Amino acid sequence: MSKAHTMLLSRRALIASSLLLASFAVLAAPKLARKPAAQVLPRYGMLVFSDLCISPENGEFGGQRITLQRFAEVDTVLYEYTAGGLSWPVVASEVVIDPRGRQFYFTVQPPDEEERTIRGALSDDGKTLVLDGSYCNDPKVPMKLARVSDFGRAAGTCRVCPAPKNPPPAEAEPAQPQPQPSLPPQPLQKIEAGRTTASL
Repeated sequence: MSKAHTMLLSRRALIASSLLLASFAVLAAPKLARKPAAQVLPRYGMLVFSDLCISPENGEFGGQRITLQRFAEVDTVLYEYTAGGLSWPVVASEVVIDPRGRQFYFTVQPPDEEERTIRGALSDDGKTLVLDGSYCNDPKVPMKLARVSDFGRAAGTCRVCPAPKNPPPAEAEPAQPQPQPSLPPQPLQKIEAGRTTASL
């Protein structure tokens, strides 16, 4: 056997053993499992989100409160809102929470009102619920309900809605008829035999 042939065989053996060792290392290494997406809402328990406040003008409540209860069998929502005073809790007829626990919606029908659906999404840390809609009818300012952790805390003071930047134009008053200036009397004209003369 020639020296070159021997060197070629030894080189191939070295490559094969290196590949074999690398495959064993891959098999022996612990598998890195992918972390599932973090659940923002816990699967069980009770969470309260609220922006209840007290008006500085008349001392009445303002805002709303959402109490989410998560059981093994079903999720329920108690919804409270203000219209001069705090309403009785309204039990939602339908509650839907996405599997990641990042957003949910529910349907309620307050007394003497039409049924409505309220939708919200949670912040990444789960401490704020942002509802569809706007604060003070300003689409740039969303309605945010903070997660309540201190149930003995007194309600804060409501923010006063700022005055609209572009107030609606005042209704134009109907134009009053202007008196026409009186003209001096003009002499009457007579037409006689094809010619015009002014009578005095």
